[in-house]
Amino acid sequence: MSLPISVITTYGTVSFSRYHLRPHTPESKAKLMEIAGLKSVVPVDCSLGLSGLPFKITPNAMLKIAYWAQNQLSYERAEEAIYEIMKIKINDDTIRAVTDFVGNVIFEHDCKTADQSIIMLNDGAISFPKDRDGVLYIQTDGAALNTRKQDDSGSTWRENKLGEVFSSSNIRYWTDHKGNRQHQILEREYISYIGAASEFKKHLFALALRNGYGHYKETVILSDGATWIRNMAEELFPDAQQILDYYHLCENVHKFAEHLFGMDETKYRPWAKDICNKIKKGGFLNVLNELDAIERSPNNCPVNLFGYIKNNINNIDYAAYEKKGYFIGSGAIESGNKTILQDRLKRAGMRWNVDTAQSILTLKSKAESKLWMSAVERPFLSHCFSLSEPLMDF
Repeated sequence: MSLPISVITTYGTVSFSRYHLRPHTPESKAKLMEIAGLKSVVPVDCSLGLSGLPFKITPNAMLKIAYWAQNQLSYERAEEAIYEIMKIKINDDTIRAVTDFVGNVIFEHDCKTADQSIIMLNDGAISFPKDRDGVLYIQTDGAALNTRKQDDSGSTWRENKLGEVFSSSNIRYWTDHKGNRQHQILEREYISYIGAASEFKKHLFALALRNGYGHYKETVILSDGATWIRNMAEELFPDAQQILDYYHLCENVHKFAEHLFGMDETKYRPWAKDICNKIKKGGFLNVLNELDAIERSPNNCPVNLFGYIKNNINNIDYAAYEKKGYFIGSGAIESGNKTILQDRLKRAGMRWNVDTAQSILTLKSKAESKLWMSAVERPFLSHCFSLSEPLMDF
């Protein structure tokens, strides 16, 4: 027998049943667990789905806290937003702890998905039917993040690797009032990983699969030409056309030119512009021959332009790429780095525990991909079901 009990909460009235047994005896505890099948003898905790969770907060409330923690500029700002919107006072330390928990659950879910994608690839369990017209774009880049732990060299900086995938079918084009063609990417998905390329590549491959890799007839990988990106692309996406970001190329040409002409603007600017124009028009082989006659590292220049172009010789035929309608600039991933990393984790004075930073970056990537419900809420609630009693859906 039970008597319905109602409790007024911030989510409305919650009802549960309290069993009529003699309290505070081993017999009552055993009988309660037998009758209700509960893991806890605190009925309200079980009714709310809290008995197996690390905080006395419902899973749905934890999701809301985590959302505002990744959305705001700091945990303190999140505390203010949660109070203004939810009328709940939660200190910033609790917000950080809850967000770490939610973000870690989603990150571990991503890791399992990434590992499984590589297993399927190695087992030959993935088909590549090439049954969709259009282009699948894969972009990736690395950006530094300041942490609280020094590495073997004494540096506290770690590289966050960001991946982004979108398709040509999700790009809107229009012509502005000056007659210039403009575009907007309507849908994209990000993945963020602090660590080695050997692990990041699994996440990027899983990301590409989710967005149709193997189905699109054409795949383009845009990057700054870093060796680790080039090697990763050759291993996992052998059919893709790699493209060296044209603007990164021009930056390196200008840097080389500055040292070649002793910082004389009247000489290095025209020379660099001419080299960039020749390459963009398809004359990269002639440029390579021209550079072969020049000292590789003039005045201790940090850029070996000859080696840089030679290593990317198959990825700089910009005239052919533009004829096919491909993008030749990686502005989308540069913008993604600002949105995902810089705006939230690289503000003045910020230093991060690596695990905490990974949790925030994981959640931020899902939110900016507009996948909060499918990629955060659903897997998190499923995880909580496995820890506690059936959850109430507020």
